[in-house]
Amino acid sequence: MSRFMKCTALCWFSSMSFFLCGCGAIGNPTPVGSGPPPNAADVKVLNHIIFLAQENRSFDHYFGALRGYWAQKGYPDQSFDGLPQFNPTSGIAPLSGPAPAIPGCDPSSPPPADCVVDANNLVTSYHLVTQCIENPSPSWDESHADWDYTDLMGQNPAKLNGFVYTAAHDARTIQPPYNDTNGIRAMGYYDGDDLNYYYFMASNFATSDRWFNPAMTRTQPNRQYLIAATSQGYAYPPNTDAQDSALLTAPTIFQALQTAGITWKIYVDPQGSSCSQPYQASCLVNLSTVSEFQFGQTLVSTYPQNIAPISQYFTDVQNGTLPQVAQIEQASDAGYDEHPSDLDSTPTNIQVGANYVASLINGLMASPSWKDSVFILTYDEFGGLYDHVSPQPAVSPDGIKPVDLLPGDPCTTTTGPTCDFVYTGYRVPLIVVSPYTKKNYVSHSVADTTAILKFIETRFNVPALTKRDAAQIDMTEFFDFSNPAWITPPSNIPNQNTNGACYLNKLP
Repeated sequence: MSRFMKCTALCWFSSMSFFLCGCGAIGNPTPVGSGPPPNAADVKVLNHIIFLAQENRSFDHYFGALRGYWAQKGYPDQSFDGLPQFNPTSGIAPLSGPAPAIPGCDPSSPPPADCVVDANNLVTSYHLVTQCIENPSPSWDESHADWDYTDLMGQNPAKLNGFVYTAAHDARTIQPPYNDTNGIRAMGYYDGDDLNYYYFMASNFATSDRWFNPAMTRTQPNRQYLIAATSQGYAYPPNTDAQDSALLTAPTIFQALQTAGITWKIYVDPQGSSCSQPYQASCLVNLSTVSEFQFGQTLVSTYPQNIAPISQYFTDVQNGTLPQVAQIEQASDAGYDEHPSDLDSTPTNIQVGANYVASLINGLMASPSWKDSVFILTYDEFGGLYDHVSPQPAVSPDGIKPVDLLPGDPCTTTTGPTCDFVYTGYRVPLIVVSPYTKKNYVSHSVADTTAILKFIETRFNVPALTKRDAAQIDMTEFFDFSNPAWITPPSNIPNQNTNGACYLNKLP
């Protein structure tokens, strides 16, 4: 079963008497669009922008332990809003606090009954030993129940109390049921021993503790935002129902670049896919989100050279033939995308995925292209995994409200702030790697992944695609163009650990 099309129309009555359909310490952050003004003259030293969004991991789940890693490894401490149990007891705020805990399922109502929320049965944040977990759902209704399982429409500030409930519901509904029918996988996190490459890179280069996915829903709409700053009202994957059956007509960043005379390319990994050598654009395009846009058809007939297998990326970085803007798509068919496991028979190991990403970044750093490039690593959305920071108010990209909500969705009968595309999704990891990245930098400016588009637009003088990317920070705050810290890359970059346990039949 494809991870992209799993359980698109599950409906249930919850224990709190509302109907759901779908796939199975908030601080005082900087407002969206704030931050230092653009510095177009300085940013022009960057001639190549490469970006990759991996799959379905939240910020606390991956980077919540980063401040503890700093203390362990001797990095200078600074403000960082990860899991509070890793903060010091004195010094720079935020300071140490109890590990987050949210309501779990009533033990007296085991499967096959649905999860009944029990406020007295708390599930506390804990370290995952297995590098493979069963998939929680980040889909529209689950994302809204995560906000508050008693207030999906966002009438009140987020309580962030629904992650375990939604993970448990999906686990009990999917056939065959998952092993984790109590949803406790949603509260697990990894640390610097598990993700040693990512922790090293985030600590030495730049990251953010206020970086969000664009919409409170799943992969496909968020990836549409990533290249077009809108999903044109789609809350679900294309062809979930008749309301989302058409290809998107919104212009993508690639069209804007083409018009401006800026070179661009999309790299995909065909390993494990139906594409075979000699690779044809007509097949490779189906491994990319651009295929969900009308432009994807134009690409095949007009710009076939602009979509290439990932082997070409390694050739381009070594030969100095990188385009000015490159998107690397997640290697899902190869099993390298870090997506939690849809099927127990095919577990996805995050360390294998991180090792693959390391090969992409290390390949750039060891090439002639490093001197004027930036590699941006992020995640498409949070994957239904716990994060303690609320989604943030955001600008509607084009005024289009959700067009494809499923029958019974609470937002079809009741309105509320989260029923529109005027909130981000949840926090996701970010690492910005470049010779010009500020050393040990943490941004606290609220942004979503469409800020990557704003960064591209700023660097290459391209107009904004929608009101959403126009409102983002331009990401120049991540760089010091006058005093580059990493013209020579770090010499002690660790090899990503790949020997962690991988099992799905138990936790942790």
